[in-house]
Amino acid sequence: MSFFNKMLASIGVGSAKVDTKLEKSSYVAGELLRGEVEIYGGNVDQQIDAIYLTLYTTYIKEVDDKKYTSKAPIEKFKVSEPFTISANETKIIPFSFHLPVDLPITVGRTRVWVATELDIRSGVDSTDKDYIEIRPSKIASRIFDEIQSLGFRLREAECEQASYKYRSKYPFIQEFEFVPVGGAFRGRLDELEIVFVSQSESSVDVIMQVDRKARGLVGFLAEALDADETHVRMTISQSDLHNLGEILRQTIARYA
Repeated sequence: MSFFNKMLASIGVGSAKVDTKLEKSSYVAGELLRGEVEIYGGNVDQQIDAIYLTLYTTYIKEVDDKKYTSKAPIEKFKVSEPFTISANETKIIPFSFHLPVDLPITVGRTRVWVATELDIRSGVDSTDKDYIEIRPSKIASRIFDEIQSLGFRLREAECEQASYKYRSKYPFIQEFEFVPVGGAFRGRLDELEIVFVSQSESSVDVIMQVDRKARGLVGFLAEALDADETHVRMTISQSDLHNLGEILRQTIARYA
């Protein structure tokens, strides 16, 4: 192969390309994700040091009182060891890995995608991006169902920059904002906000912000000072699912 073609490949012209094909496009948080990475050789043989798959999401970040959408890596997976891709060769590398159970749910403006990167020695890395739908885990899904059965409707869901108080392994939290449209809490609450602080297969740590409706002058003063808001932290496990609706009703009623 000519020196000219090698030089072009080193700057990304005629170099290896990558295309990741997932088994499907919709997943439950914590589910096994399977697929194949297809690598297409360019005009020259190239050394691939590694193939990485990285899960990303979007979140709202605030800097100097200005908000903008940023991206955050969630987890990175290495799916190959070093190998050589010959000119015009096609290689197929299967992979599988479990999605994190605390992966953000793709509702509202939140997006999640798998980014594929070929780490090419002496060349320009080749990338690919595949968006996926993420549905809530079993426990989170039950919480949403029970909240809805209590007369609440989801008004907004968004990943926001986490304060140091709530930050864990991610720089963001996903907040779900509900409003009462029926049932016992209509007229008593302005809204109910829910954040899943941490999740596992067997339990979920939840923070609920109960925002009471202002009543009279004292109520309006409390609302102005945010004194009408109560933050409740609780852990919900698999063993709670049989009476989860009552647990949530009593907890919310205690602060409504």
